[in-house]
Amino acid sequence: MSLRRAALIAAAAVELAACDRQPTTDARLLFTGDILLSRQVAVEMQHTHASPWDSVAGLFGSADWVGGNLEGAIGSDETCVAAERDMCFADPDTTPLLLARAHFRAVSVENNHAGDVGAAGRARTRAALETAGIVGLDFEHSPRFMRVGNVTLGVVAVSLVASADGQVQSLPSIELAQKLRLARSLANIVIVSIHWGSELQDWPNASQRADAEWLVGHGADVVVGHHPHVVQRPECVHGRPVFFSLGNHVFDQRYPATKDGLIADCRIHSSRMRCGGVRTHTRQGSAMPVVVDNEGAPALGACAVDLTPSIVAGGYTLRPEPWSKTTTDSGIALEGWKDGVMKWRTRRVQLVSLQPGLATEGDAHSLLALERHPSGMDDVVALRPHVYDVDDRGLIARWRGTALAWPLIDAVVDQSGRLCALHRGDSFIRLDPHDSATRTMRYKWNGFGFSATPDSSGACAAAMRSG
Repeated sequence: MSLRRAALIAAAAVELAACDRQPTTDARLLFTGDILLSRQVAVEMQHTHASPWDSVAGLFGSADWVGGNLEGAIGSDETCVAAERDMCFADPDTTPLLLARAHFRAVSVENNHAGDVGAAGRARTRAALETAGIVGLDFEHSPRFMRVGNVTLGVVAVSLVASADGQVQSLPSIELAQKLRLARSLANIVIVSIHWGSELQDWPNASQRADAEWLVGHGADVVVGHHPHVVQRPECVHGRPVFFSLGNHVFDQRYPATKDGLIADCRIHSSRMRCGGVRTHTRQGSAMPVVVDNEGAPALGACAVDLTPSIVAGGYTLRPEPWSKTTTDSGIALEGWKDGVMKWRTRRVQLVSLQPGLATEGDAHSLLALERHPSGMDDVVALRPHVYDVDDRGLIARWRGTALAWPLIDAVVDQSGRLCALHRGDSFIRLDPHDSATRTMRYKWNGFGFSATPDSSGACAAAMRSG
């Protein structure tokens, strides 16, 4: 073989490996504001025999992925748990079909009306959506992974506004940081759908701004907000587009400002994403949006986001199995890709974190996984650390400890390849999960197990805060 031919083959191999790792698909992603399909919206649909999305069918048809925020849950008025009956959004059984026909790929079901018909309504809504081929995004099952071409989206849904059944999330939180870290590790783009802010206030409040900075600092590439029911102008926050409020998309409110909406419009090209907005308007007496003259629509040109390359370990590009109707509650499976072909897929596990770079004698090649499993050590389902290497067989378990020195709250791999862990204050000898004390420890991986040293310098505590 000539040197020139050998060089060409080597270059082609490098190019294939780069294609595995680096997402190259051109794509258009849309995300809408609040969607209501009960109350007067249902009356209008019944009277007109029209879909709320007839006027935007061309726009949605041009997109590769469409998401939104669904206010309410599938159920009947008789099952409402909301204190005020006229504020109970019990969506009709036709909701999933309407959304699917409008080309929605995912909708957030994490908001202050998601629990209007109780816990059974939440479960019913997610199941019905997923049967129709739509991902129902909630906090418990976040992040959800979807694939557009060879670009993996990781979406986390959060609500900071309490629902009728009492569910609400807080920010900052370790659990949310873990979800964002997992999305950051396995997705090329991390999207946060968040219910927050003050109703009918057309500017972001101080809490929204602080929360946006935290979300971006913990891995969000784009933040799409809803709940105020009016548009709040998006901004570039530390290089990431933040749509504080997209306003109403399909809704029956009458206040003039609630008739204007914004659709987040993000384009991927050459492994880079740029976002802008598409303006909509709904006439008085109707809930069906129309795209309007886009003059003055926000363009966030300064927020050019480079897509995050996928993890490569043992010569394989690791990707999460994309969403399908069969993977709703069964955890996450990882796929190993090489030369543009999927070579293997792992079993599904309740994966909380996956981080490369765990070092042995300066050689950072192992993966740290945090998984939820039961153990006879404490007789509960809890966070368990695992160490994996990767080869042609897939993930090879090097260490499956049920725990480190103490019950685990969280752990990250720091820049030097050491493991930083946040532990509870109790011990396996005397379990007390309600003990509010915590301790941080630094661990060195020696290829067979971990040796621990106290975090005397505070470096691990800092790594935990930033990670």
